[in-house]
Amino acid sequence: MDKKQVEQLLEQVKTGGCGVDEAVSALQRLSSENMGFACLDHHRCLRTGIPEVVFGENKSAEQICGIFTRMLARPGTVMATRVSSAKAGEVCRSFPQAIYHDLAGILVARCAAGGDLVKQPLIVVVSAGTSDGPVAEEAKITAECFGHRVEAVHDVGVAGIHRLYSRMEVLSQAAVLIVVAGMEGALPSVVAGLVDTPVIAVPTSVGYGTGFGGIAALLGMLNSCAPGMAVVNIDNGFGAACMASLIVKGQMKHEIKG
Repeated sequence: MDKKQVEQLLEQVKTGGCGVDEAVSALQRLSSENMGFACLDHHRCLRTGIPEVVFGENKSAEQICGIFTRMLARPGTVMATRVSSAKAGEVCRSFPQAIYHDLAGILVARCAAGGDLVKQPLIVVVSAGTSDGPVAEEAKITAECFGHRVEAVHDVGVAGIHRLYSRMEVLSQAAVLIVVAGMEGALPSVVAGLVDTPVIAVPTSVGYGTGFGGIAALLGMLNSCAPGMAVVNIDNGFGAACMASLIVKGQMKHEIKG
């Protein structure tokens, strides 16, 4: 349950559409739920603005199904990241409404309502190369499931910088940019030097031997001289989308108060 749903519940109490006892019961169910192998944090979205999302790596399909069953019994986003296609197939047989995004490795049973997306601030996900696609797609699908308007710009790495310049119109419309790159990780620095928008840099593990599984890209981004750029962990498209979501929500909250 998120802030909007709590407000709707309280409004129902105010207008007589919901009894006090019923509302109290609903609010009591906001806390954690112990399943033995997992403890679900149903209060997280209300508390932090980001819903609890299942990290599917090393969880069995049976465990993901059990968690989805409990989460679908309540309002809100239901999704799992880092899910293999084999496990996704098993889960989808139990939940036909679930959609599997193969490139991102994300399984979605229910997304957040985004309202009028055209009027929402835009999140743009930029990837340096096709090999960075899975991480970029993880960021894109996550942000979309959180109810945001998202566009993707693919394969505009520094080896052919003219490709980036041809997409500057899209980049200039963004409220926040998620820039994904492997190899030496230069692209986020270039982008941050061209825009007046927050840039979230995502290093990927794509690269040759001295890339050290993304460490070279991570260190390059951390040592960037471009202002207005923050860096998340290697291959963490999900974390970048969470940060972008909070930035956009903060902008929208400021506009409403203004």
